[in-house]
Amino acid sequence: MAARKTSTFWYLFSKFWFWITGWHLGSQVPPNIKKSMMIAAPHTSNWDFMFARAAFFLMDVDVKLTIKKEWTSIPVLGALVRSLGGLSVDRSKNNSLVDGMIQLFNERDELVILITPEGTRDYQPKWRKGFYHAAVGAGVPILLGYLDYKNKEAGVGPAFWPTGDYEKDLEEIKAFYRTKQGRFPEKGVR
Repeated sequence: MAARKTSTFWYLFSKFWFWITGWHLGSQVPPNIKKSMMIAAPHTSNWDFMFARAAFFLMDVDVKLTIKKEWTSIPVLGALVRSLGGLSVDRSKNNSLVDGMIQLFNERDELVILITPEGTRDYQPKWRKGFYHAAVGAGVPILLGYLDYKNKEAGVGPAFWPTGDYEKDLEEIKAFYRTKQGRFPEKGVR
């Protein structure tokens, strides 16, 4: 049996958090997928981070969130950010975040990078394309992470393998998310 990736503290904290808020886990990351670009939608509230992070601790998925390098190098705060999955990205250089993510996938045997493609908590009809291009470039699937506030469920939808036809693929992805309700439904995926 493989060792747990999640610390006992974060696992127990997450279990308690779900218990007091009445949330539960839905479907989880397929065990045969070791690398993936995980998107999270609908992203309508600052509370999304608490529920999503707790869900991934409970699933024992070592999900990473790209964050400015400066946030991971601050003495006490940096350790907390890294323990919550912060993966530092040096944005001081004129480099592509997509290329940086592809490089991270190429350097590791296991990696799940979480992105909110809406890029905001407000309604956003046009999603950022970086997650898609990083998945295509790295040859990894896109996992559909979700929070459904209506059913108090956090989970991972089906693995989606991008075809290279962004518009067609995005419509299929959004169709899945239209079945999930954010904390503020009016800001959700349409």
